[in-house]
Amino acid sequence: MEIHMARKISFVSYKGGVGKTSLTVNLAVCLAQEGYRVLLVDLDTQANASIWLLRLKRWNRLNATGEGAIYSIFNPGTATLADCVVRDVIESTDGTTLVPGLDLVPTTFNLVDLESDLEHGNPDKAPYTIFQEQLLEIEKDYDFILFDCPPDTMRASQCGIFSSDEVYVPANPDALSLIGFTLLGEKLQKLRWAASAYRINGTDSPAEICGVVFNCVREEGDIEIAEMRMRVRLNQFRSHKLAAADARIFKARIRDTDVVRRAFTVGLPVPLLASRTTETAEICADYRNLALELIHHTPARVCEYGELEQSVAGF
Repeated sequence: MEIHMARKISFVSYKGGVGKTSLTVNLAVCLAQEGYRVLLVDLDTQANASIWLLRLKRWNRLNATGEGAIYSIFNPGTATLADCVVRDVIESTDGTTLVPGLDLVPTTFNLVDLESDLEHGNPDKAPYTIFQEQLLEIEKDYDFILFDCPPDTMRASQCGIFSSDEVYVPANPDALSLIGFTLLGEKLQKLRWAASAYRINGTDSPAEICGVVFNCVREEGDIEIAEMRMRVRLNQFRSHKLAAADARIFKARIRDTDVVRRAFTVGLPVPLLASRTTETAEICADYRNLALELIHHTPARVCEYGELEQSVAGF
């Protein structure tokens, strides 16, 4: 019996300003345009992905009440993750769906309160276990679930990382990204130890770093040295079981361009921009190439997990 498994992927970097949200949003659009059912979960307290996809008018209504935002599953705890899903989130000004199959779990600024002690909810459960239990109820509806995580491994990030099978790290070709990558590996290891008691025996395992994506790459930049250094660190992570055996640095690179910043300003992802300049076409091709590479890079551990689920279901 064939069991459908969503690929659950966290995009996280321990360095801010690497273009993580722009990469995640535009990648999600490209995956949906390829015919996949995609859920983007905004776990970043800055809410940039939510503002981008909902546009300000719709997001302001959400922010005013908090109802339907992800924090409502924790406080007051009366909503579920399924209640928060915005179906076919990207709309034109007249309400027409622009990208069928792309859904969003939005956030508002109050998600930052997750980092303080919760006044409501189950005190015996970590927030990431509450989140994972509710995600299990809806993940069968999707092919890809992407978590846009903040540049840390605190509670909001933990929700995505704990529920993920794969972690991908957006990076710039600079020394600070390498430092952030090193810190991320250390923090993921600590999270793995802390969360081990909450895992369901035989049905899930800790997420591993499965790849690095270079983002905001300038044409004149010397990426070869940055890539070599990142590859050395990735190999070290493999040897210490902090990265998957088949983790890779992606061939697809996202160039640095003002097109992305303009796209956020007008409230449309890059692939939906009406202006088809050469610059726009090039960055669209970058995102599409990344989507296709991700589709074909299914880590071995994800395949093994799917086989395990099938054998359990068959039993």
